[in-house]
Amino acid sequence: MSPKVLPTIALPSGEKVPQLGQGTWRMGESRRSFETEVAALRLGLDLGMTLIDTAELYAEGGAEEVVAEAIKGRRDECFIVSKVKPENSTRSGTIAACERSLKRLKTDRIDLYLLHWRGRPRLEETLAGFEALLAKGAIRYFGVSNFDVDDMEELFALPGGNACASNQVVYNLTRRGIEYALLPWSRAHGVPIMAYSPIEQGRLGRNRALSAIAARHEATPAQIALAFVLHQTDMMVIPKAADERHVRENHAALGIALTEADLAELDRAFPPPTRRRPLELL
Repeated sequence: MSPKVLPTIALPSGEKVPQLGQGTWRMGESRRSFETEVAALRLGLDLGMTLIDTAELYAEGGAEEVVAEAIKGRRDECFIVSKVKPENSTRSGTIAACERSLKRLKTDRIDLYLLHWRGRPRLEETLAGFEALLAKGAIRYFGVSNFDVDDMEELFALPGGNACASNQVVYNLTRRGIEYALLPWSRAHGVPIMAYSPIEQGRLGRNRALSAIAARHEATPAQIALAFVLHQTDMMVIPKAADERHVRENHAALGIALTEADLAELDRAFPPPTRRRPLELL
């Protein structure tokens, strides 16, 4: 059984958010699936998965509109994350993009606003936009996504850059590269990782190497893949689930306690990195 109270992750401010949240990539692309997606997010909220990640990029704002409907009447329960596109990340562009996201989300604030990945605008410009948004209460925290160690060091060297609240990167059994350098750096500097695509966009749910472990836990391979990422107890995890069955499956992964034998078996099937690799993107 999954716990009724979800484990939490502390942000640099000390504020705690649920370790297991909800992603929204590919949501909002079809009006036919709108109500199903809204219902999935609402169920996640009922189960305590009140961290919801979205972005202006997803369905050109359509995912934010799905989130708006899902959180209607429940905004104060939620911790909303959204992102600015790299091409919009000048000072003025960041502010304007955030204002558009706020309108689509039908809220007066975004809890954590991320730069989606590095673009042509200088980080100083993006930081200036974040600081302006913080000053007027449009966002509560800022962070980044798809930043490697060199990017993070560049950010931290800038005035105010060390206020970064999170770095959202891909992390799963087949993409463990951050374990070598980025994850240790992040822990040393107090920047929690937010892991996206923890089930490799569903592909790990069909991986035979996970079947034996799944059988021992009376679980699915996808749940074992998710449990592996959740084993990193200082990391937020944001799987996407577009229907209620999938939401329940993700939530139940919280109740899986992987043993040392399980973890050793996973290391044999999905070896951890032995050298630094370029940051992977999806």
